[in-house]
Amino acid sequence: MRLRTRVAIVGAGPAGLTLANVLQQAGIDCVVVERQTRAYVEARARAGLIDHRTVEFLAGHGLADRLLAEGSEHGSCEFRHQGERFSISYRDLAAERSHHVYPQQFLVRDLVAAYLAGGGTLLFSHPAAALHGLDGDRPVLRCEPDGADPLDIECDFVAGCDGFYGVSRQAVPAGRLHTFTKDHEFGWLAVLAETPPVGEEVIYALHEDGFAGHMLRTPSVTRFYLQCPVGDRPESWPDERIWPALHRRLGLTDTELKPGPVTEKNVLDMRSFVVEPMQYGRLFLLGDAAHIITPAGGKGMNLAVADAAELAAGLLAHYSGAGSGALDGYSAACLPRIWQAQEFSHWLLHLLHSPAAGQPDSAFMHRLQLSRLAQLRYSPPYTAMFSDSYVGPFDHPAVSRPRTADRR
Repeated sequence: MRLRTRVAIVGAGPAGLTLANVLQQAGIDCVVVERQTRAYVEARARAGLIDHRTVEFLAGHGLADRLLAEGSEHGSCEFRHQGERFSISYRDLAAERSHHVYPQQFLVRDLVAAYLAGGGTLLFSHPAAALHGLDGDRPVLRCEPDGADPLDIECDFVAGCDGFYGVSRQAVPAGRLHTFTKDHEFGWLAVLAETPPVGEEVIYALHEDGFAGHMLRTPSVTRFYLQCPVGDRPESWPDERIWPALHRRLGLTDTELKPGPVTEKNVLDMRSFVVEPMQYGRLFLLGDAAHIITPAGGKGMNLAVADAAELAAGLLAHYSGAGSGALDGYSAACLPRIWQAQEFSHWLLHLLHSPAAGQPDSAFMHRLQLSRLAQLRYSPPYTAMFSDSYVGPFDHPAVSRPRTADRR
């Protein structure tokens, strides 16, 4: 079987679905393929902190109605250490910029519904197997669904939004991309539990046993993180170990945190990764296909949507008559934003995490932590710098909706 479209989008995550909706609104034909089922994609719990730039972009394209109606706006976060607590009102220090807390799977459901309601083609359970002709005029994406004939999608451009292990980046010839990686010296146990949040703020807690994080999701569901050794396994963390660790590290009482059913539990190996450039021929890489960032600071999904916004702007310009040159600057536009987020996430990680015990420099690193924490609490310029980085920059690509674009 064979299809023809203008833009083939590999992956139905936030990046791919945002791009698909914006292109569809502009009358630019596209097809989205996704290896997983719709039920799996719409239930996959990931991020939940959406920065102001992402919200503004989605709202500008009519894709944030439910987010704005049901999500909660937040403008402060709390730090805890040795029984002391202090909050940073980053909204007040960052020109009224704020976050919205809205689970990623809810946003994915909204984006899927909007794209399908507009008549979009979204092929679930269609794993992308190969990409051909990326350096020519007519790339071809091959999908191999289970129990069905292979499908070839001929297109003008390919948007690779299929994650770190997807076929998109692997299709680039060896030597054409440069990779930059950092494996961090600690892991996170990520826990999703059916228990109300203990307060109205994200909480970052420094503790001698390791970092603990309290991340808001919904009024009845909370995400928690616990620092753990690299290579640790979820099986090492039964529920009866998780709840005492959270009480202890977060400095909570039994009345503040009531154990509830744990619905998800996994260990995150903390890795940072960036590929340069984020394009090759007619292929553009977005989100985790181009960069992995640690969860510290909540930047991953927001960077993915920013990639989609940037590529959408280039594609709209291209199909409005600007030519292929409109897309040449995609990598150069995205990478400074990505490296800025990487630097902030790395800084926050090393502010929060207990240095590895037994290392020659562990005492030195701990003193640096305490100095950074004190500056964050007492130095207005330091706190303002944190606030600006935490909430995200002002800039985002302005994508118009040309009414003259023809469909193919």
